[in-house]
Amino acid sequence: MSRLKCAVIGAGYLGKFHAEKYAGLPDCELVAVVDNNAETAQAIAWKHGVRALTDYQELLGKVDAVSIVVPTSLHYQVARDFLLHGAHVLVEKPITVTVEEADELIKIADEKRLKLMVGHLERFNAALLGMNLTEQKPLFIESHRLAPFNPRANDVSVVLDLMIHDIDIILDIVDSEVERIDAKGVTVLTSDTDIANARIVFKSGCVANVTASRASLKVERKMRLFMPNCYVSVDFQNRILAQYRKGEKEMYPGVPEIVSEEAAYENGDALLAEIQHFVDCIREDREPLVSGHAGRRALATAIAITELLKQD
Repeated sequence: MSRLKCAVIGAGYLGKFHAEKYAGLPDCELVAVVDNNAETAQAIAWKHGVRALTDYQELLGKVDAVSIVVPTSLHYQVARDFLLHGAHVLVEKPITVTVEEADELIKIADEKRLKLMVGHLERFNAALLGMNLTEQKPLFIESHRLAPFNPRANDVSVVLDLMIHDIDIILDIVDSEVERIDAKGVTVLTSDTDIANARIVFKSGCVANVTASRASLKVERKMRLFMPNCYVSVDFQNRILAQYRKGEKEMYPGVPEIVSEEAAYENGDALLAEIQHFVDCIREDREPLVSGHAGRRALATAIAITELLKQD
């Protein structure tokens, strides 16, 4: 089977890593890197021996697949153009600015039988992939995603920048409609929300308490899931999965002992795993782990939280 002709649109901090991964995959041919800054595009393209372009439209109809790593406000237009010209699309999160834009991208991809995948990178974290929740669904979830301020992400609120990672994971795990959301936020460093907390109540009865901050002095990415007979802790930052279950013995009369099990995962390459998955889905005609529908679902919930924060 011939190699897929691939291109990366947006050669900034994350885009350069996308280019590196495609260049290293044997079943892909990286043909171009695009950025509106010619010097930026040229620097990355020269490294991989490919074309450097400033206008992505020169590639329409000439590539099989693209990674779109441009500002969120441009996701819809760039993804739409490539889908309409027959290219499979991996677009960074959030999928678009509005739900209506996401709906149109999904519609085009479905009509043209193309893969539309959203880059929620945390789904490929080894600790999360090692978790098995087939036995029972969680009743309560608590997540904390804290990070120092990063000027590269100040075009969106902390909800669309950081919290959306956990929103996506929680929606996938719970797999139930949202019944109610309460949210509070604080402006600290920017004119937008920098610290936010949301309480998501699902129709299944599960409740998720989600906190995100981009005004922290430390990095923390943790999620805790509570089930009737089990408690699971996922440390995304250090790739540690810990599980605590009721044992057969008693630690006090009438109180069962708690048996713990912990697994630490090596520092894998989540971005490489994500892009390889995207390529495999194209080759094998499979639904991506984070489909356009999943990206739309996370976006809709993030927007609902954002609207509540504006009312606060």
